[in-house]
Amino acid sequence: MKYLLTLLFAVVLVFTGCSKKEKQDENQAKEIEMLKEKIAKFAPTGLKYDASILDERQKVVVEKLYRASKIMDDIYLDQVYSKNRELKKELTEKAGGSELAKLQLELFNIMFGPFDRLEHDAPFIGTEKKPKGANFYPEDITKEEFEQWIKDHPEDEEAFTSEFTVIRRDGDKLVAIPYNEYWKDELTEASKLLKEAAKYADNLSLKKYLLSRADAFLSNDYYQSDMDWMDLKDNTIEITIGPYEVYEDALFNYKASFESFLTIKDPDASNKLKVFGSYLKDMEQHLPIPDKYKNTERGSESPIVVVNEVFSAGDTKAGVQTLAFNLPNDERVRKAKGSKKVMLKNLHEAKFEKLLKPIAEIVLDQEQLKYVTFDGFFNHTLMHEMSHGIGPGFITVDGRKTEVKKELKETYSTIEECKADILGMYNNIFMIDKGVYPKSFANETWVTFLAGTFRSVRFGINEAHGGGNAIIYNFLLEKGGYEYDDATQKVKVNFDKIYPALKELANKVLMIQAKGDYQGAKDLIAKYAVNSPSMETLRNKLSGLPVDIKPEFEIEKMYK
Repeated sequence: MKYLLTLLFAVVLVFTGCSKKEKQDENQAKEIEMLKEKIAKFAPTGLKYDASILDERQKVVVEKLYRASKIMDDIYLDQVYSKNRELKKELTEKAGGSELAKLQLELFNIMFGPFDRLEHDAPFIGTEKKPKGANFYPEDITKEEFEQWIKDHPEDEEAFTSEFTVIRRDGDKLVAIPYNEYWKDELTEASKLLKEAAKYADNLSLKKYLLSRADAFLSNDYYQSDMDWMDLKDNTIEITIGPYEVYEDALFNYKASFESFLTIKDPDASNKLKVFGSYLKDMEQHLPIPDKYKNTERGSESPIVVVNEVFSAGDTKAGVQTLAFNLPNDERVRKAKGSKKVMLKNLHEAKFEKLLKPIAEIVLDQEQLKYVTFDGFFNHTLMHEMSHGIGPGFITVDGRKTEVKKELKETYSTIEECKADILGMYNNIFMIDKGVYPKSFANETWVTFLAGTFRSVRFGINEAHGGGNAIIYNFLLEKGGYEYDDATQKVKVNFDKIYPALKELANKVLMIQAKGDYQGAKDLIAKYAVNSPSMETLRNKLSGLPVDIKPEFEIEKMYK
C-alpha cells in the first residue's frame, strides 16, 4: 500500500510538472508572437548615402562624427530609464541561445528601453512602469515635491529647471547635477571625437561648430555652439549633435535628451527652398492673434537645409523616426538669429511610399485620393518646421518674464507640435496667397495632411506629435472641416469649412501659448487629444500596416 501511494504521488508530480512546463511553453510562445507583431510595425528600410561625393578628409570627419553619435545613443539609453544599461547587457548575453531574448533585445533597441512607445509606454519586459520623469529625476519624485522644493529654495530654480541637469537625492535634499558631471566619461570621449573631426574639416564654419560643441560637452554651456551651428554655410556635411528635445521628460518637459543627426546636404534641393526663409516675418504678422502677442523680436534668419540622413542617434532614433527638425530650442539664440529648418529627404521618400500612400488608400474618400502627393507631404513638413520658429516664445505672465515651455510644463510638447501642424497648413495657404504655390495646391495641403494624421496618431496619442494631431482631427471634425461617413468608414475634407475651422483652432492654441495658460492647455488636451469613435474605427483598419520604418544604416556596416 505504501509502495502504491508513493508511486501515485510520483505520477501526480510528473503530470503536475508536465502541466506547469506546458503552461510556461504556451505563455512563452504567446510572448514570442506578441513581440514579432510589435517588431513588424517597423518596416526595415535601408538608408544609403553617396560617399563618392566626399573627399578622403571628409570621410574621416564622417567616421569620427558617427562614433561620437554612437555615444549619444548610449547616454540617451541611460536618460530613458535607470535600468536600461543593465537590462541591455543581460538581453545581449541571452540573445544567442534564446529566441525570446533575441526578440526582446530587437524591440528594446527600437524603443530604447523595455517600454512600448506606441502603447503608452506599456512594459513589454517585466511589469515595472516607466517613470514619468524618465531617468532625469528620482523615480519616486512627484511634481508636487519638485515644485515645493523650488518654492522653499528659490535659489535652486534656475539649476532645477535647466534643460541640462539631472535631479538626484542627497539624503534629505534634492540636488541638480550638470550633464557634464553626470555623464563626464561619455561626454569627454564625445568631445575628443569632435575635436579630432575638426582637424580634418576643411570647411571653416563646420570646424568652428565642432570645436565649440566639443567645448560645450565639457562646460555644459551650449549657447555659443548653438550660435555657431546657425552659422554653418557652404558645408557638405551637416551635423546636429547634443541635448535638444524635451519630450522624454513627461514630468515637466524641462530636461533635454541627447541625439544626433549625421547628414549630407542636398545643395540643389536646399537652394530651391531658400525663398521660404524670406517670408518668416510675414508669417508672424499673419498669425490670427492680436498684434501684442506676436513675436516680432525673434531673429529673421531662417536657413532651410535639405539633407540625406547618414546616421541618427539617441532621442531621434527611438521608436518613430524624425522627418525634419527646427533648432535650436534656446530662445536666446532664436531671438538673435532665428532658427534653422533641416529636412530629411530620404526619410520623407521612404515614409511616403511605405506608410502614407497605403494609409490614404484605406482611410480617405476615394474622390480625394488624387490630392495625396509627395509635395503635399514634404511641403507640410517644411511649413511645420518653419512654424516652430514663429509665435510666442518669451512671454510675460502676471508681470513675470518667462517662457512658454516653462509655463505649459508637461503639456508644452503636445501643444507646440499641435501649433506647428496647424500653422503648417495655415502657412501653406498663405504661400498660395503670396503666389509661391499655385492655387491648386490648397487641396493637396488639406487632404495630404488628413491622411498624414493617421500616420501620426498611430505613434500613440500620448506622444507629442500623435496627441497634437488628435487635437486637430477631433476639433476639425467637430467644426465640420472633416466629415466622416459611417457607411463607408471613410473620411474627407470639407473644402468650404476647413480654413475657418483651422483658423479658429490656430487662435485657440496660440493664445494658450501667449498667455502661458497651463490649465487651458490641459483642458484642450483632455477634450480633443482622445481616441474618438471615428479615429478608433480608422486606426483599427490600419492594423495590418507598419506604423513606421526601422532604419538600417549603411554606415554601420562600414564601421563596426
